[in-house]
Amino acid sequence: MGAARPGSERKASVADPATIRTDARRHHDPQVRGFASDNYAGAHPEVLAAIALANGGHQIAYGEDDYTEHLQRVMHSHFGSTAEAFPVFNGTGANVVSLQAMTDRWGAVICAESAHINVDEGGAPERVGGLKLLTVPTPDGKLTPELIDRQAYGWDDEHRAMPQVVSITQNTELGTVYTPDEIRAICEHSHERGMKVHLDGARIANAAASLDVPMRTFTNAVGVDVLSFGGTKNGALFGEAVVVLNPDAVRAMKHLRKLSMQLASKMRFVSVQLEALLARDLWLRNARHANAMAQRLAEGVRAVDGVEILHPVQANAVFARLPHEVSERLQKRFRFYFWDETAGDVRWMCAFDTTEDDVDAFVLALKEEMAK
Repeated sequence: MGAARPGSERKASVADPATIRTDARRHHDPQVRGFASDNYAGAHPEVLAAIALANGGHQIAYGEDDYTEHLQRVMHSHFGSTAEAFPVFNGTGANVVSLQAMTDRWGAVICAESAHINVDEGGAPERVGGLKLLTVPTPDGKLTPELIDRQAYGWDDEHRAMPQVVSITQNTELGTVYTPDEIRAICEHSHERGMKVHLDGARIANAAASLDVPMRTFTNAVGVDVLSFGGTKNGALFGEAVVVLNPDAVRAMKHLRKLSMQLASKMRFVSVQLEALLARDLWLRNARHANAMAQRLAEGVRAVDGVEILHPVQANAVFARLPHEVSERLQKRFRFYFWDETAGDVRWMCAFDTTEDDVDAFVLALKEEMAK
């Protein structure tokens, strides 16, 4: 048998896309909507198109690709020329990497008792990041300089973890939004005491849409040092970013990202999603729509006797209290979570793809269940 023609093996192994067969099938009803989490929503079509655009050919791995380079310029347009973005897989990873980079081994982080890093990250900041969280109860999920001072002490006490960072969430886990002045006061107060400020921005787009200001107005412009920028809840398939606003506030970011298993080899597919959201106004369109649907939902349920809205509806979340048995019946028709099952408190979230019909159907179902 003669030798193979040069290049024949390569040509034989590359399939024509038109001939590729797939057995993938849709396993869900795309008409079904819920109010459990904005993570339940799929990816925005413009984000999916961006991923396809980035596909094909070879790009340098681990962040040296053209898309990650361009993402830096996009981030500069939102957060200033000193901002540097480090794409990661998820929000917990963004928070853990951020806080590790901002603290010493003996350092501690002051946060609200309701903070995601304290309640919903499986202990990752403490178990993976090696951090001590110093929590403060808050009525509305928001820290203040006075509340921070309940834990901001003992820097010279070797028996106590040293407070080095204040972490706030914008918008908060209770759906409330800090004003720029409130964050400025926190930053000034923290910096005066030698502490840095981290902002968990899983829903930063919703906060900016609610305040109707650029994101820089309540981040780098008021003194925030490091930002966990959220993409997934705003329409990305997956992916967030640590955005370093103050380079002096962190150490060894690249090494910590890798050590924390948050370094994507094919990073272009994370970066291009964030670029798709941020290069124009998709991030803002998505957030405004989700916020508007939450307002519509709040207006609808306020008219239902026996339902109490617990917190100001300032972003895309509605917190309410209603009879436990009503919630259990309603959950069989729409997915949502109890926030405090003992008290009967629930959380209803709206997403970029929530429709007016979705909201109206939910309110009607709530009325029907309340009437039983």
